[in-house]
Amino acid sequence: MNDQQLLILSTQVGERLKQIGATVTCAESCTGGWIAKVLTDISGSSAWFERGFVTYSNDAKQQLVGVKADSLAQHGAVSEAVVTEMALGAQREAQAEFAVSVSGIAGPDGGSNEKPVGTVWFGFAAPQGKVKAFCQHFSGDREAVRRQSVAWALQTLYSEFLVN
Repeated sequence: MNDQQLLILSTQVGERLKQIGATVTCAESCTGGWIAKVLTDISGSSAWFERGFVTYSNDAKQQLVGVKADSLAQHGAVSEAVVTEMALGAQREAQAEFAVSVSGIAGPDGGSNEKPVGTVWFGFAAPQGKVKAFCQHFSGDREAVRRQSVAWALQTLYSEFLVN
């Protein structure tokens, strides 16, 4: 997905959030703030996006969005448990209706047999305590994995949570 397609997707997300009077936040690890950047590329995004969290280190995940040390120790940063806690923590800290979290292995280093490069976990928190986590496997270099992660997160937020 190129920059123009990301802009179109983030515009759709923003328009829908505006229609329903809701806000979104994000807690990002491997994407390093790219989701927040794409969302705030939209003029008027301050109506539905107030803040995001770049929680690249385990300490940041714990300090900024309340991820439990036990979850990190037992499951690792790239896990369902951690992205779920990231999404819920970001939702709580930003007082937003919706939250997206992402933690993955963008490469070229850091992969293992269990979690190869390209493994990315996503967490979503929505009103009424609705929480979902998904694991995706992307291919390509670091840039490609990160770009695909941003696109997948925005598309899933839109199709799974905003238009249902």
